[in-house]
Amino acid sequence: MFISTQELEAMAKLTRVQLATSLPGPKPICLIGTRSTAGITNLAPFSSITHLGSNPILLGMVTRPDTVDRHTLKNILVTRGWSLNHVTEEILEKAHQCSARYPTGISEFDETGLTEAYHPNFGAPFVKESPLHVGLTLEEIIDIPSNNTKLIVGRAKFINLPDHTLSEDGSIDLPKLGTVASTALDTYFSINEICRLPYAKPTSSP
Repeated sequence: MFISTQELEAMAKLTRVQLATSLPGPKPICLIGTRSTAGITNLAPFSSITHLGSNPILLGMVTRPDTVDRHTLKNILVTRGWSLNHVTEEILEKAHQCSARYPTGISEFDETGLTEAYHPNFGAPFVKESPLHVGLTLEEIIDIPSNNTKLIVGRAKFINLPDHTLSEDGSIDLPKLGTVASTALDTYFSINEICRLPYAKPTSSP
């Protein structure tokens, strides 16, 4: 099936969103935890998270245009810190419900039954039920004028995960964690390792 520019533009909005978010294939899905200056916690699922660098460890995530009140973005701009929490099958339905547009003053923790957890000297809330926590502080926000989105760049200040899921070479055993992935707005996948291949060099062959 060939889909032309004209056909893409003629699609219903939700259909085009589903298609566009499926194009990269399965992506990480994490819950982003923030806290307002009034002390109201917020929890939102993001599937646009990507690694930007390892020294320092930088992670980026894209937030949609702020034509409506974006609680995550608003809180990050003020507090300059947020949490990243892996989603597992056990909390998947509650994590998905966090995408609902709750009004200001309502905490997704309270509405979904997920539990707030905190790490010392860090103000943003974490999801107690999540097996992997990353505390991030704001490095910069990059505007993307072509569609009025923003790339939020954060520096990892600390990582908390079970000892048995971290290998000596630094790799994380995501299947052992139970981490899930997503496409579109509502489809989720379990993760299974196929194999590990050696570092590719021009002198090696597949």
